[in-house]
Amino acid sequence: MKRLLVIPLIILSVNAGFAGSSKDEITRVLKESGVKGGFVVHVGTDDGSATAALQPNDSYQVHALVADASQLDDLRKEIRESVGSYGTVAADLLRGNHLPYIDNMVNLLVAEDGVAIDETEILRVLSPLGVAYILNNGKWKSLAKPWPEDIDEWTHYLHGADGNAVAKDTRVGPPRRLQWVGSPRWSRHHDRMASMSALVSSRGRLFYVMDEGSRVSIQLPPQWKLIARDAVKGVVRGKREIAKWHHRLWPLKSGRTQLERRLVCVGNRVYFT
Repeated sequence: MKRLLVIPLIILSVNAGFAGSSKDEITRVLKESGVKGGFVVHVGTDDGSATAALQPNDSYQVHALVADASQLDDLRKEIRESVGSYGTVAADLLRGNHLPYIDNMVNLLVAEDGVAIDETEILRVLSPLGVAYILNNGKWKSLAKPWPEDIDEWTHYLHGADGNAVAKDTRVGPPRRLQWVGSPRWSRHHDRMASMSALVSSRGRLFYVMDEGSRVSIQLPPQWKLIARDAVKGVVRGKREIAKWHHRLWPLKSGRTQLERRLVCVGNRVYFT
């Protein structure tokens, strides 16, 4: 009998009464939880189809960790069969009790019964507002990581509505490493309208306007989009096409000065004209 593998944002016992396979159980719990995407880690799983169910859409990237190397090939095979491909849902070997992620990387971590990972290590890899659920002797324990007071948000073009472009962030400092690398790798042109046109951030997410048109020639039509991306992991959370934004051949790169001011985010709301 397989155990319930993930309980995001709510706590259930193994006797919660879900019927059907583990995949069906996880799909139902994810739907009820309100989890919208990000980087999910499944520690101690032995069911690839259950791990694959943690990716209901492209807003999720899932990584499974197993302690037994003999289970890895079968787990990867089950993931391929469930997803139809391999990559955005993947599996690897857990070595010791150290999680192979940089700080603040994981939105949701689910640990099976018998996984010996220290809570300090789990909190290290959890992103701000991230949550972990740990199964221990048939009971779920939840851990949540609050938003740090020393990390500020950038909700307007010039930080805030007052136009004073000074953040209240005290954690920022000289970069020590890359946090993530996103796409596209190249912008469209170096002396015409910038591909990145406006950017703001709130609650651990980036919202920006991007021209995803062909890099072959700036003469080709633009593809302006409003994009939401996880600020800590870089996972794309969603895109919306923009019918009309600004002419791609504008010679001053940034375009007219009002463009950057047309995008504002406050809390969970995005305002865009």
